[in-house]
Amino acid sequence: MDNTRTQTDTIGITVPGGQIHAKRWTPQHSAGTPPLVLLHDSLGSVDLWRTFPGELAHAISRPVIAYDRLGFGKSDSRQALHSPEFISEEAITYFPAIKQQLNLDRYALLGHSVGGAMAINIAATDADCQAVITIAAQAFVEPLTLDGIRQAKAAFAQPGQLERLQKWHGDKAQWVLHAWTGTWLSDAFAGWNLDSVIHQVQCPILAIHGDSDEYGSLAFPEYITRHAGGPASMVIIEKGRHTPHREEPATVIAAIQDFLIRHKDKTHV
Repeated sequence: MDNTRTQTDTIGITVPGGQIHAKRWTPQHSAGTPPLVLLHDSLGSVDLWRTFPGELAHAISRPVIAYDRLGFGKSDSRQALHSPEFISEEAITYFPAIKQQLNLDRYALLGHSVGGAMAINIAATDADCQAVITIAAQAFVEPLTLDGIRQAKAAFAQPGQLERLQKWHGDKAQWVLHAWTGTWLSDAFAGWNLDSVIHQVQCPILAIHGDSDEYGSLAFPEYITRHAGGPASMVIIEKGRHTPHREEPATVIAAIQDFLIRHKDKTHV
């Protein structure tokens, strides 16, 4: 996909606890269109989105913004591990500062994995969010999710495997891994779900999910679309695993394009 007409710039944003790194992709002829903000997964970062944000910005003709959460990627490190409330804390503590400094009066959200749950929490509390797209999002703690995390934890314990994370997170890699596995596998997190917020989301939602996702069954997109407070639909990627935007980017981008076109009256105000 040709995204050569997409300009990129980096942004530093101050949030409680430090500075975070963000990047913006702005295609030509996108002036005045609300941006789409990306929220990464538990091991993710701006750079791990790879070429997807630029391709997406070009396809949907609107700016795309991605940021590294505090403790991830090129953002400042943090010492404390996540609290069991870290998903809702992203909506309450961190995203409002990001929204203010980026002057987001209208925007849409796209969240991958736990970033999808964060996007739903943000939309539940902010009427300026015009649409939510989730990719492989969790909606509650499922045995399949925990099994996948245990297997990943064991794999990262093998010699040389932590270096895979260091490529993206530098000396924060061990913290990133522990924050993911330690939180999700803790007893304190076992009862987490989206029950208290999903009904409050009035804007359109699109839930994209692979039917072979190793970290969550189709019960997740079914839950999101069934309990959303506004219009909701899902797209199931055949043989898709946990990163369908990397496995089948054209399919995912086409689904997002179609969703935004169908809800254009709500997402271009």
